[in-house]
Amino acid sequence: MLSCLSLSSNYLSQKIASRKNRRDNKRGCIRRAEILPCAPRDGFGLRVFVLSDLHTDYPENMKWVKRLSYKKHRKDVLLVAGDVAETCKNFVLTMSLLKDRFDHVFYVPGNHDLWCRREGDSDLDSLEKLNKLLAACRLLGVETNPVDIDGLGIIPLFSWYHESFDREKDITGIRIPPLEMVIHFLFPFKPKDVIVCFLLCILYLAACKDFHACKWPSMLSNRDTELASYFDAMNEENQDMVKEIQSTCSQVITFSHFVPRQELCPEKRMLFYPNLPKIIGSDRLEVRIRSIHGAEGSSSACHVFGHTHFCWDAVLDGIRYVQAPLAYPRERKRRMNGGEAWLPFCIYKDGKLADRLSPCWWSDYYAANPRSPDKTDLAPWVARFYGKI
Repeated sequence: MLSCLSLSSNYLSQKIASRKNRRDNKRGCIRRAEILPCAPRDGFGLRVFVLSDLHTDYPENMKWVKRLSYKKHRKDVLLVAGDVAETCKNFVLTMSLLKDRFDHVFYVPGNHDLWCRREGDSDLDSLEKLNKLLAACRLLGVETNPVDIDGLGIIPLFSWYHESFDREKDITGIRIPPLEMVIHFLFPFKPKDVIVCFLLCILYLAACKDFHACKWPSMLSNRDTELASYFDAMNEENQDMVKEIQSTCSQVITFSHFVPRQELCPEKRMLFYPNLPKIIGSDRLEVRIRSIHGAEGSSSACHVFGHTHFCWDAVLDGIRYVQAPLAYPRERKRRMNGGEAWLPFCIYKDGKLADRLSPCWWSDYYAANPRSPDKTDLAPWVARFYGKI
């Protein structure tokens, strides 16, 4: 497969890849090289694998989970960073399959897990569904609390996003559908704009469905920081175990579904939906992570996240941030985001963090190019898309 950012040390390979990348960019493609599977166990130490955004309501993704080897991971740990399935039935089946294959499975909830639109109980809200999923995890033996495993501290962190997380300059000059995706928002536009907005609605529907698919009690809102505060407060119940892990474990891995820093998402001008950063992350989450790993981080500090479906592996202010999503089947077919042969990704092996998840198109891009959020000129593939519409 082609890569937009060659990591080879061979000069000729770099030149060839560069020419191929230029051709791909002209076509509007974003591709990355194939990631090889984790090397087989060559020692007797603990191995920890990570995975997010399984979305097993898609039959192709459920088949992928079922194909995971029983023998390969029977002594391993798996961290599942949210968005397992929309329905309780598929959630329980997926987690049961994973628990059959891994010795330890950890989980934090994602937004898709708390959608209520396809559940039989019309009175069920998203908090009640959360409790239902956590109860199912307890019955299956899936961990949702901090645990010390052979001197390795693993800390799940509950979180939710808030719009004020996004502090970078907005894109102007193009018509971007609002987050709520309310149908009647079409009507204020001129008739000739209706088809444009309708096409954009279809494209962005998955990004913003939370405003309709999640059902919250009246005291909680999806439009401010209330939900982010509520979910972050859930982590306070585990502070005694977190402190014990901090004092006894030389290596700690935290994980969440949502994004702790905006630098872990491409700039708005690079995105087909520039408002995406408003629905991905939480400032409280980063504060929580720093309280665990230290304000300056360390060589052993690692946080795993999910949600955006972008493979990512980068170190920011002393903490390594990793995302390894299965993602949607259509994304894997484009070879952009998720993976099959190389997932789940081994993040910890034989007493230390594993080598980088590489290549990751976007984190590799920002390793070589400064982030320029003040620039609002659309990337060529985005500008071409809006131009066609």
